Amino acid sequence: MADPGTLLAAAAVGILGGVHCLGMCGGIVGAISMGHAGRRGPVWPLLLGYNIGRMTSYVIAGALAGWLGATLLGGLPAGQMILQVVAAIFLILLGLYIAGWWPVLARLEQVGGVLWRRIEPLGRRFLPVRNPGQALVVGGLWGWLPCGLVYSVLAWSLSAGGALEGAALMAAFALGTLPNLLLMGVFAAKLAGFVRRPWVRRVAGAAIALYGVGMLVVLLV
Repeated sequence: MADPGTLLAAAAVGILGGVHCLGMCGGIVGAISMGHAGRRGPVWPLLLGYNIGRMTSYVIAGALAGWLGATLLGGLPAGQMILQVVAAIFLILLGLYIAGWWPVLARLEQVGGVLWRRIEPLGRRFLPVRNPGQALVVGGLWGWLPCGLVYSVLAWSLSAGGALEGAALMAAFALGTLPNLLLMGVFAAKLAGFVRRPWVRRVAGAAIALYGVGMLVVLLV
């Protein structure tokens, strides 16, 4: 099982990366909230349904990544070290991307867009979202949206040591992203304006990049 320190770090990356989450998932979260306007009952069940579906897809992807990493390089003496170095490099690139200093991960998102073009039409069949069940399905599909943040943590999951460990790491990351997206559903306009401020993105990106640097130093020194 992944150690508690690693899980806490993954959750912290999810929290700090929330400024990117709001840009990627903010549109669909806002659509769910606005589509509910004027209807009876609270919007929270829909937002929770969406986020549970989204986080479930992250956990599944994390399990696959953890299994793949353990299968491909887990048996090599230096296999785990190689995967952890790759994960640290991805976190550094993620920080630079979120801060707007080097958007290299945007190219990776373009690659993921090939798969997304097949998934996205399926999600639109459930819009507008009218009940938590529909929200759950939409979240499960939107969880595969091309996202440099998710891809970077998936690279980290490759080094987790197995399917269960990879799933746990992605679950911790997903929980870290949850507060931002729940708040986005309620305070969409104000929160969107806040995260668009350059200094917010730079601080969050710098923190993630510094964590990646620290991880790399610990591994190589």
